[in-house]
Parts: sequence; structure tokens; C-alpha cells
Amino acid sequence: MGTIRAHEFISLDGVIDTPSWTFDFGFDPKMGDAIARVTAGCDGILLGRTTYEMFEPTWSKRTVEQDPGAPFFNDTTKYVVSSTLKTASWRNSEIAGPYDARTIQRLKDATKGLYVSGSGTLVRALIADGLVDELHLFVYPVTLSAGSRLFDETVPPTKWARAGAELYDNGVVYLHLTPAS
Repeated sequence: MGTIRAHEFISLDGVIDTPSWTFDFGFDPKMGDAIARVTAGCDGILLGRTTYEMFEPTWSKRTVEQDPGAPFFNDTTKYVVSSTLKTASWRNSEIAGPYDARTIQRLKDATKGLYVSGSGTLVRALIADGLVDELHLFVYPVTLSAGSRLFDETVPPTKWARAGAELYDNGVVYLHLTPAS
């Protein structure tokens, strides 16, 4: 049985919406190392439609010379959760259909691991259904006051255990969390 590892760039007040605000902080190379560790055990990528449509134009053209993560994003099978998207243009992509916890569980069972990036609506549903095994949060030292939040009223109260943490020179704190037993 595989795991689901969700990765988010998040503000202090919980905003994950279109994280262009992260550019002001730069990208510490150690953050890339942490993301590589997250993706290392995954043989599938699970994305919501909006994130898929944001990632596809950029990642599909990236090479390993431009970004060491490019082979993972381009060569790994991407499962897109969507009730509206009918075809996928990014190679190695499959439409998984609308969100259904049983479908996601079958995908999880059929893989070593599924990596999720962004996809706030999807991640909130996965957390609510108890399907997230690891939560990887890169917490930026900024409050945004507005925007889509990871933990909104649709996510039930959940206790998390710290599995790891790192502090980067750009002020970002990385939290690796697992559901508390």
C-alpha cells in the first residue's frame, strides 16, 4: 500500500492560494533537497484540475538542466482529479474523474506513493477523508489576510505529529507532519 504525501507552500495565516508571494523570499537550495526527499518514494502525482492546468504549461517544457525536479514531473504518471477536464495534454497524464475517496484509495493502493502539490480543494478533501499520510508544509514568514486557506471550515479538526522540521536562511520553516495516532 502506498502513501499520499501532500506538499504546500503556506503563509503564516494558512494561505496557499497561487503562491507567487513566495518569490520575495527566494528559493533556498535546501528546500529543493527537502522536496526531492518527499518525491523520492513516489511513483505517481495526484493533482487537482486547477493545479494541473497551472503546472502543465511550465513543467512540461522544463528540462533537468533548468530544474532537477523536471524529470519527476514529466516522467511520472499524473492523475488529475476533475469533474470537468476530459482530456490531458501533458504526457503521462490520466484523468481520474471527479473526487471520490474510493478511487483515490485504489490509486494509493496501486502505487508506492502519490505526491500532491498545491491542489488545495483536493488536499482538503484528502485530509477530511483521512487519506493524507504525510503533510509537508513550507511555512513562509508572511501573513496575507486573504486567499484560499489549507485548513478551512471543510477540514475537520485533526491532530498532527511532527516527523521533522528544518529552518532555512530565507526564513521559511519546513514542517513534515503525520496524522497523530
